[in-house]
Amino acid sequence: MKKTILLLTTCLIGIFSQAQTDQVPTIAVANPNVNGLTVKPESVAKMMRLEAIKLNKYKVYDEYDMADVLKAKEEYRSQCYGQNCLLKLGAELNVNYVMCGSVDGLGNKIALTIKIVDVKNQTLYKSSVKEFDNQETEIQRMIEILLYEMHGFTVDKVIADRLAFKNEVITSNNIGKINNSGPRIGGAALVGSLNEFATRSTSEGGLDIAPFVSMIGYQFEGQYVGTENFSALVEGIINVSGLEQGKFLPSFTLMNGFRFGKSGWEFAFGPRLSVKHTSNGFFDTDNLYSQNGKYFSESDWVKYAANNQVTLNEAYTFEENLDMRGSSKLSSSFVVGFGRTFREGSLNVPVNLFYTSQKGGGFAGINVGFNVQKSKQPINKPTPKKTYY
Repeated sequence: MKKTILLLTTCLIGIFSQAQTDQVPTIAVANPNVNGLTVKPESVAKMMRLEAIKLNKYKVYDEYDMADVLKAKEEYRSQCYGQNCLLKLGAELNVNYVMCGSVDGLGNKIALTIKIVDVKNQTLYKSSVKEFDNQETEIQRMIEILLYEMHGFTVDKVIADRLAFKNEVITSNNIGKINNSGPRIGGAALVGSLNEFATRSTSEGGLDIAPFVSMIGYQFEGQYVGTENFSALVEGIINVSGLEQGKFLPSFTLMNGFRFGKSGWEFAFGPRLSVKHTSNGFFDTDNLYSQNGKYFSESDWVKYAANNQVTLNEAYTFEENLDMRGSSKLSSSFVVGFGRTFREGSLNVPVNLFYTSQKGGGFAGINVGFNVQKSKQPINKPTPKKTYY
């Protein structure tokens, strides 16, 4: 008796389960329309089928269930996006619903549309559209989010936030990565030890020039951060000084600059590299061996001491000093500049005050130039897209 009851119970459960299975609505997924992306429509359709299965609300037809009908008509394989076509496809497949949609890459976002048509009632059953951040590799997650929302399921907030399209504040069209280059001219006064070196006679290793030099050069400018009220720049300046006094004094400066506001106020700083000539020697500040504080290099002193039979006073020591007769080596200094860029259309006219600091002295001057905006490109370049099969 117990075995009979158990058998009847098992049969009833099976019949009930089968009845429930038969009551689950069937759904087919047509190939969606894909624009501006590299992913294939067939791949998106597979993603839609997978996410529809996860809903556990439909019996989902796969591509093999649909193969015979799709082969029969080219219209069903592509370009079947409208409601009439989807209803005809659903009728031939004998399903309750047909799902389709579109995935459109629109600049920095992806617009996903999904619609489900009711084949029996020939009506639109569900439809929704949502904008996501342009992350093409995450299209399946986007489909999951939209289908969950359409069916009233809870969406994972963390994933939804990471894929959400951020409708950020609009900036002006002239903000971007700008490449400006142009000539620079100016002048600088030599102060401190450089002033002494400039006015020292050539017989003592000096430049024997006025302590003010002209500057002519060329500046390369690139903008790596740009907003309407702030820009960050990298600037490279090739410069030659002293040409008007028969001197050729080259240098190269690399600066990091910050430009504020639409008025173009700018602050910049960075290293300056040049070639200097030095020797070990001393200045006769007490006029023990000369007049007017003559500079003696080691070789000068050897000759002088031999000719005059004298020894070096203990108050003097040999130290490194600028000397055009000495050895050459690379010299570094630090440049700080402040100024403003005046704009007229595409023409920029920068005017800057600067100071170049090094041990014992430096340059203090003004620099004026012009540059024309030659090229512009967005700061955030689109990431090269991968092809999905």
